[in-house]
Amino acid sequence: MKRPTTRQRIGPRTLFRSLAWLRICAIAGQSSAVLVCALWMHLDIPLLPLMVGIGILAVFAVFAAWRLAQPWPIRQWETILHVGVDTLVLGYLLHFTGGASNPFITLLLIPIALSAAALPVSAVLAVAALVGLAYLVLLFWYVPLPVPVEAATAGSFSLHVLGMGVNFLIMAVLLGFFINRLARAVRMQEFEVQRVRERALRDEGILAIATQAAGAAHELNTPLATMRTLLPEIRREHAGDAPLADDLALLEGQVDRCRTILREMVAFGKAQLSQVPEQITLASFIHGCLERFQLLRPEAELELRMDEADARTLLRTPRGLRHALINLLNNAVDASALNGSQAVELTAHCDQGWLELIVRDYGPGFTATGELAVLGQSHKQTGLGIGLALAEATAERLEGELTTDNTGNGAQMSLRLPLAVIAAP
Repeated sequence: MKRPTTRQRIGPRTLFRSLAWLRICAIAGQSSAVLVCALWMHLDIPLLPLMVGIGILAVFAVFAAWRLAQPWPIRQWETILHVGVDTLVLGYLLHFTGGASNPFITLLLIPIALSAAALPVSAVLAVAALVGLAYLVLLFWYVPLPVPVEAATAGSFSLHVLGMGVNFLIMAVLLGFFINRLARAVRMQEFEVQRVRERALRDEGILAIATQAAGAAHELNTPLATMRTLLPEIRREHAGDAPLADDLALLEGQVDRCRTILREMVAFGKAQLSQVPEQITLASFIHGCLERFQLLRPEAELELRMDEADARTLLRTPRGLRHALINLLNNAVDASALNGSQAVELTAHCDQGWLELIVRDYGPGFTATGELAVLGQSHKQTGLGIGLALAEATAERLEGELTTDNTGNGAQMSLRLPLAVIAAP
């Protein structure tokens, strides 16, 4: 199950990027309109002032592109400033081409529409006030748009209607495209918020389980110590009963195994508190995990694939990574058992700055609709149902990802971790 990787967010930077593209379109459209009116329609318009205004906008577009490439955060006031510059340049061009009587006067509404989709109300009001002031000035202070002789004899209204038609087409295209971009950013932000909320709920559940596990480990130590003391005495009392002695020996071994697990839990908690990762080669880490896994699941038929070059990679492995890999292997064995198999494959390799641990099973695989709609919820009849959730939490904590795929003959789970986080320098 792969998640979308888009991180687009609504806000000043998104609007800043949209304005940069819109500014390039405006420069091309304004240049074409001025040249058509002056050279093809032979209108007596002030060509030099208009080209100077378009040139100023082009220089500002270059500056805006440079600013967008910088790593500094884009502030709200910067976005409002850029909207103001675009509005002033458009007002300057309209001043020399008829002012408010120009059919393209409605282009002043575009800054308000874009600001309303990405900025708070106060910023939208500031932009609206600036646009309203520009419109008010253009009502009384402008250079009349000259009308060609042909249009004067046929009626200048037809030329105005043609301009309104072109303006409507431009408005429809610009608003449809850029508003759609901003709306898509809103949807992606809502998706990200929902994902963070689900992650917080999952982490709360894991924390509650960890708290209960710590209390249970403390309480289990006493009864385990009692059983470890009584089992050898019972074996001595019934030394002549061979079947019973074998069963008691098995129970004693299971008690020792429980005590070992509790000691490892305590050691794991201390290591987490110290935040000191374990430095170990990839080969040693993998083989250590497999030794522990074989003790837990001796019936598993495990096949390991790892290149010698990758095996020498030195890692700073956090304690949780070992448990995450063992959980994946344990789930793979359970999945293979559903098809009457015990085979499991583990592939470990480094590729383009990533460590990828792929666990493959030979079970029924995931359904077409996604059997694991939420990682960590499985259909196993045994177990606590938190193994995958813990593995996913470990992957996210290490800035990696956990994905699932069908292979045609089972399924595989891929744990991808960036070497920049887990590799030793």
